[in-house]
Amino acid sequence: MTCAPRRVAAANTAVTPAIEAEGLHKRFGNLEVLKNVNFRANDGEVVSILGASGSGKSTFLRCLNLLEMPSAGQLRIFGEEVQLRPVGGNLRIADRKQVDRLRTQVAMVFQNFCLWSHMTVLDNLMEAPVHVQRRSRAEVRDEAEAVLKRVGLIERTRAYPSQLSGGQQQRAAIARALIMKPRVLLFDEPTSALDPELVGEVLKVMRDLAEEGRTMLIVTHEMAFARDVSSRILFLENGQIGAEGSPRQLFGGGVNERFDQFISRFNQG
Repeated sequence: MTCAPRRVAAANTAVTPAIEAEGLHKRFGNLEVLKNVNFRANDGEVVSILGASGSGKSTFLRCLNLLEMPSAGQLRIFGEEVQLRPVGGNLRIADRKQVDRLRTQVAMVFQNFCLWSHMTVLDNLMEAPVHVQRRSRAEVRDEAEAVLKRVGLIERTRAYPSQLSGGQQQRAAIARALIMKPRVLLFDEPTSALDPELVGEVLKVMRDLAEEGRTMLIVTHEMAFARDVSSRILFLENGQIGAEGSPRQLFGGGVNERFDQFISRFNQG
């Protein structure tokens, strides 16, 4: 089913972006993976990041959350510049407290779930709010159960990750991100590790989040999902932005030859 087109504010330089990257580079030795990437996502946008394997998509997303340190460039989270300093050809965190604070606003969902195997689903959700945010266990428990109900896992609160299907594990990982109350959600190919029959249940949760107006940046190979849910498409090629625009513009064809070639490999239905 095709979602109604998302209504988002038109680009406006007066609007403070949720996330902004300027002149972003990333090198691994002599290999330059990202090359002068300039990007901004406004509050409420859903941006799908597309591209072939090796184009720099996941590295770009990880740099935005400083899970990978950029080699050069600037990052801003809701207008606040992240304090970085050059060390040995890469940037390093200059103010750890600032980064820890900003990371509470930006949560990441990984392709391989990254749940703690020795904890139940409920404990996986409660760990960070209780021990990092110093919130009361009673308050967090109530919120965790509400979030698990929302993603369809309320009956699995006492289960361990090994007792869940891949789709259930990914929904638990999304719930774990949501309970931190982030302003931005980053998804790094959240369905790529799933069996095909389990993909739909995860995409449904993500569609619901998009409809709520959440700010989401999604690296994905799910072309139909990107076309239907996104407010904007970012196409990376060889570490650079090869094309950018609305789903209607890019999926309509004729705007960018390389993007047309890329999506021609996928059946759009």
